[in-house]
Amino acid sequence: MNYIGAIDQGTTSTRFIIFNDRGEAIGSHQIEHKQYYPQPGYVEHDPDEIWKNTQTVIKQAIKKSGINIKDLKAIGITNQRETIIPFDPTTGEVLYNAIVWQDLRASSIVSSFKSLISADELKERTGLLFSPYFSASKIVWLINNVPLVKERLDMNRCVFGTIDTFLAFKLTGKIITDATNASRYMLMNIKTLEWDEKLLDLFKIPRRALPTIVPSMKEIYGYADILGTKVPLCGILGDQQAALFGQACFSEGEAKCTYGTGCFMLVNTGDKLCYSSKGLVSTVAYLAKGEKPAYALEGSIAIAGSLVQWVRDNLKMVQNAKELDELASSVSDCGGVYIVPAFSGLFAPHWRSDARGVIAGLTGYVNRAHICRAVLEATAFQANDIFEAMELDSGINLKTLKVDGGLTNSNPLMEFQSDILSIPVIRPRITETTALGAAFAAGLSVDIWQNRENLSKYWKEQLRWTPSMDEKTRQNKIIFWRKAVSRTLNWASKEE
Repeated sequence: MNYIGAIDQGTTSTRFIIFNDRGEAIGSHQIEHKQYYPQPGYVEHDPDEIWKNTQTVIKQAIKKSGINIKDLKAIGITNQRETIIPFDPTTGEVLYNAIVWQDLRASSIVSSFKSLISADELKERTGLLFSPYFSASKIVWLINNVPLVKERLDMNRCVFGTIDTFLAFKLTGKIITDATNASRYMLMNIKTLEWDEKLLDLFKIPRRALPTIVPSMKEIYGYADILGTKVPLCGILGDQQAALFGQACFSEGEAKCTYGTGCFMLVNTGDKLCYSSKGLVSTVAYLAKGEKPAYALEGSIAIAGSLVQWVRDNLKMVQNAKELDELASSVSDCGGVYIVPAFSGLFAPHWRSDARGVIAGLTGYVNRAHICRAVLEATAFQANDIFEAMELDSGINLKTLKVDGGLTNSNPLMEFQSDILSIPVIRPRITETTALGAAFAAGLSVDIWQNRENLSKYWKEQLRWTPSMDEKTRQNKIIFWRKAVSRTLNWASKEE
């Protein structure tokens, strides 16, 4: 039997999952890492902790699976995107904590970018919008604010890499990033799939400090020493692209939504680069060596599962997600309450970093159960905003939505999601789709599977939610949601 391993490095934890050649998980291990919030709007991770955890989860997953290490034919990486790590490639020394994708510290830098290049030209070159979400502004902040980074940069001893770059370097010594991760820097030309010289010049980021862009699959990047055995590293995908791949969305018009810390919806647009006029971003879905890139339209939501954590940890309203689900299910609706979790501004389709969270519609009638239901409904409403934009931008009439991620275990959320989208929502039998996508990419690279069509047979439906809400009720709820969203705007701005 041949086995493939996938490193799944996420916002809150690191996992290693071992899959067999039927796409079934046969062993895994997971470790959470600490979140650092040094100032309001700042979010950091310790890269050395992540690397230590990566080594541990690999060893423990192999031990749990009981496989012979010589049967591990390949390793793939999938990772939280946009999060940036400055490190010294000579020594491997980390020069500053990882600045996480949710971090807002570079908002003023993004504002300064707007005087250098128009939004239309930025979109034309990168597919992206002005936002501190993407990596470029984080890199500029590091250069301007961390003396050690500037010092090593001047010595030609600093690389700015996303998590895939850091882990690939630690595993193989290579300084690389795949096209899906590179497409999130706000520095890669989305047509040529190379670093855009004009943007590097405008933002004053030296090309030598960036990794080499490589295909997502069909190429062996290097070999990792795993328990004394050399195993090829040969598949890398950003986490949301990996989930799209793991959901077998290989054809134009197929869409998935991942419900994790944030919420991310992607639709495959094939080899057509589709630009958005509705607040979505164009991104690389995957790039196989020797082929044209597959593109996607994407909508990103910053706060989804983390809203559940906030209610649990900060408000102490529930003990766990199960209790929140039970309370939410105990009432028929939200009691008129709408929660807009704009903790770090609003992402797609609004892109308002000046927005902050609100709880709207409170009356004396509202109880804890209504609040819990509104917490779940907030994610579904945000996903619906993206879904509507996606259909308008792509011209594709989406008939179903494949879903994955931890929040898909919430029955009341998935029921409401189907109602508010007014289409069936489908969860696959194998729910570890992000890790599976990285394993698929790695397995294709060493011919465990011959082509993408071979992989489609491993996708099987487990559960389907179908809409039951009448259209008048649905539209009324959307109207009140949008009214609540409007209350979040300009909160963090200096305007009165």
